[in-house]
Amino acid sequence: MSEPPNEGTGTPPPHSTADEDDPPQSVNWLAEVRGLAMMLIAVIAFHSFIAKPFYIPSISMMPNLLVGDRLVVSKYPYGWSWVSASFHVLPRSHERLLGRTPEYGDVVIVVPPDRDEDYIKRVVALPGDRIAVVNGQIVLNGKPVPQVVEPPLELPADANQPCEPEEFPGLRYRATDGRFYCELPILRETLPNGATYRVIDHKQQPLDNYPETKVPQGYVFLMGDNRDHSADSRAPIEEKGLGGPVPLSSVGGRAEFTTFSLDGNETWNPATWWPALRPGRSWNRLRPMVVPTQTVRNGGSQE
Repeated sequence: MSEPPNEGTGTPPPHSTADEDDPPQSVNWLAEVRGLAMMLIAVIAFHSFIAKPFYIPSISMMPNLLVGDRLVVSKYPYGWSWVSASFHVLPRSHERLLGRTPEYGDVVIVVPPDRDEDYIKRVVALPGDRIAVVNGQIVLNGKPVPQVVEPPLELPADANQPCEPEEFPGLRYRATDGRFYCELPILRETLPNGATYRVIDHKQQPLDNYPETKVPQGYVFLMGDNRDHSADSRAPIEEKGLGGPVPLSSVGGRAEFTTFSLDGNETWNPATWWPALRPGRSWNRLRPMVVPTQTVRNGGSQE
């Protein structure tokens, strides 16, 4: 019969030095680079096929989108084409995969025919439509698109939207609180499917009139909500416009919602980001409200 171990002798238990003798493991740089490459490919694939962030750099979609707005664009609603790829690295082509046609009023990103840039505009005419612009009002298939005057929008002037006199003559003023504001005249426009949204048309300019043209099959006609400051389908290519209807293969996605908006007073210092946030411009849906078509027919038009 064996004797129990003597716990009082103080003899230390056997100790293995295998861990101490193992050499330090070297970093597998090939595996690290492979992992980073896979992450990058996954991000590019997500941006190309599902959704990507977008920044508003111009005033062409005021009052609904402001310079400094950040938003999310979904890439799949109209199918995929050369324009879907991030950085537009694919050659231009009219081919589309699972192609679908936008709806009236959709806000879409589009690449102009002569530049690899992303524009953001609104769909106002579909394939087969006849469209003209007369004194700033869209005439679609021979019928004026209803426009109703709404109260002016009092938009605070800031670094991203200073309301410069050359762009908005006579609309900038100082309020009793000491701040400058831009008093924007607003029209509510409603398309045949009931999609309704606000537009700005505050001065006479050449793009207020556009001769009637028929939108070819596979094309759409796009306009900015700020009708006096938008290089869209009304504007020729040499003036950085879209030069008429644009092929659906150049439409890269649909704007879905804003995430946040900055007024331009932020710097590299994170402490400045919170004060630069514009209130009320986060998580706003960008797809237009739709009203019953009977309301559209009875709404009249503003000549």
